[in-house]
Amino acid sequence: MKILDIFESFDCCDYSIKEPYIIAEIGVNHEGSMELAKRLCDEAKEGGADAVKFQTYKAETLASKDSPAYWDTSKEPTTSQYELFKKHDSFWCEEMRELKEYCDKIDIEFLSTPFDIESANFLNDLMEVFKISSSDLTNKPFIEYICKFNKPIILSTGASHLYEIQEAVSWIEKYNNPLALLHCVLNYPTPDSNANLGMILGLKRAFPDKIIGYSDHTLPKDMKVLEIATILGSTIIEKHFTHNKTLSGNDHYHAMDKEDLKLFRENLKRSFEILGSFKVEALVDEEPARANARRSLIAKRFIPKGKTIEAEDLTFKRPAYGISPKFIDEVIGKRAIKDIEEDSLLKWSILD
Repeated sequence: MKILDIFESFDCCDYSIKEPYIIAEIGVNHEGSMELAKRLCDEAKEGGADAVKFQTYKAETLASKDSPAYWDTSKEPTTSQYELFKKHDSFWCEEMRELKEYCDKIDIEFLSTPFDIESANFLNDLMEVFKISSSDLTNKPFIEYICKFNKPIILSTGASHLYEIQEAVSWIEKYNNPLALLHCVLNYPTPDSNANLGMILGLKRAFPDKIIGYSDHTLPKDMKVLEIATILGSTIIEKHFTHNKTLSGNDHYHAMDKEDLKLFRENLKRSFEILGSFKVEALVDEEPARANARRSLIAKRFIPKGKTIEAEDLTFKRPAYGISPKFIDEVIGKRAIKDIEEDSLLKWSILD
């Protein structure tokens, strides 16, 4: 499945829950190593991701030199955004092209979030869909620039009030770009108590004509958060991805690894087995219950041949081998064409 398939098949009137499109957010967890970046692509593929996503930026165009940290400095001790981004901004145009070619080779979709005009320009040749970070949700000129590529957009909504999301959506709708909104909490790592997955339903109510998904920053643990997000209807799931969760720095400590991803896929198999069909109908395995637990019209007393059936002659009991109680109005007023013993089932063949 490709990300374009998600946009092309989207039906806002389809309320069924489907397996999500899973994006393994490598970001800059490659630490500037092409060998490690490709290894992460391989492990994401092995774990069952549909796509890998990187981040493309230059520190100089992303943050001022006095921009303070907003992450857990006990996990990532760098106190300046500029200094942190400077550590991880070595991958640029040629590196992204090489990674795109590698992803094509191993059959996993390539994505990268641009953080400036230049990266958006060269990434346009490498991707079918653009991802815009939560941090740029209020960045009107940048959003409008990306809209002009005339491609679908995935927009994360972290740290945003509803009116801010509505504003961003209105800018995108002006250009008619297909849009997916990802619920997200910008809290690294996000405690489960802050995950607020109910916002997924809030986004569905507020934007019924948009694809809704989830970008996660909780600790992976048993992957239950992603499972719940899926059951709530997240069509796209995005989570940071690493080869080693014990590494210090940036996004390793709240990322999933390939084993977490495999666990998530296994959990989903059971969840979807439990969900079953969204078509309302009786199951084949329920046929014994239909025949034995439902009721029939029963003679409450002896009814002699030729008598006109009255309501007082009838009651209803199990099993359902006789005339259903739903036909009681048609039975009353008919004549018995043979004696009907007390406590026996009524059948159409013994009525005139």
